[in-house]
Amino acid sequence: MASEPFDKRSGWIWYDGAFVPWQDAQVHVLTHGLHYGSCVFEGERAYGGEIFKLDEHTARLRESARILDFELPYSDAEINAASRELLARMNLKDAYLRPVAWRGSDMMGVSAQNNQIHLAIAAWEWPSYFDPAQRLKGIRIDEAKYRRPDPQTAPSTSKAAGLYMICTISKHAAERNGYADALMLDWRGRVAECTGANVFFVKDGVIHTPEADAFLNGITRQTVIELAKRRGIVVIERAIMPEELADFDECFITGTAAEVTPVSEIAGRFHYQPGPVTRTLMDDYMAEVQPKKAAA
Repeated sequence: MASEPFDKRSGWIWYDGAFVPWQDAQVHVLTHGLHYGSCVFEGERAYGGEIFKLDEHTARLRESARILDFELPYSDAEINAASRELLARMNLKDAYLRPVAWRGSDMMGVSAQNNQIHLAIAAWEWPSYFDPAQRLKGIRIDEAKYRRPDPQTAPSTSKAAGLYMICTISKHAAERNGYADALMLDWRGRVAECTGANVFFVKDGVIHTPEADAFLNGITRQTVIELAKRRGIVVIERAIMPEELADFDECFITGTAAEVTPVSEIAGRFHYQPGPVTRTLMDDYMAEVQPKKAAA
């Protein structure tokens, strides 16, 4: 299944209010979202048949669309219900969900005020990448060439498809160099995030993480910060400069796909040992995402 092209798979995709066969969920080549980046999306994960923080993801999808100057044509309740029904129709328990909204092909040009807004949701099986013992070894990440843009030049608080162009370029370059991901700076030269995950550092039991003022404040990021605070672990959100990277004891990244993943090396110059804070948050996060049984 992992090697099967996504356009050749079988099942169902929720598309503009109806469930359509997977291979029939298509768009025209002159779709505005393809040419001009008028497209927003979410990455969600289901554990044991329940979608983790679905309300928050749907709310962020709506806000992303608003920032890109369009409105979703369905209510949050309708989107959530469609997501849950899709999961059931696909007979999935542990899965990844991709809601995506875009301007259609009614008009072609920079201005597309009257284009129809489309919304689709897909889901596919996506078990955890590694068992806990394997993940504790930590991944190696490189330094990215491109930087996260100034929020005055791009809608950095929106999960907009176009903002991921430099992420793809950076991740490809890192992989060619033998790394799993790349660490990106912001336009000021401060540490920002990885290509699809937020980054955290630990020094003397205290967590330091870049302030989310120039990149997406991830839902997993917010969850991990809350979990740390429940443990009494101090979390400092601040500007972190590249020259500080040698001072930290631990490093980990967070995201829907990454969950909580330790980092063992950055660009061959900075090395970390997955330690007690990282291990604790890995365990706490995996406990947090499991479906909660209703009280008797």
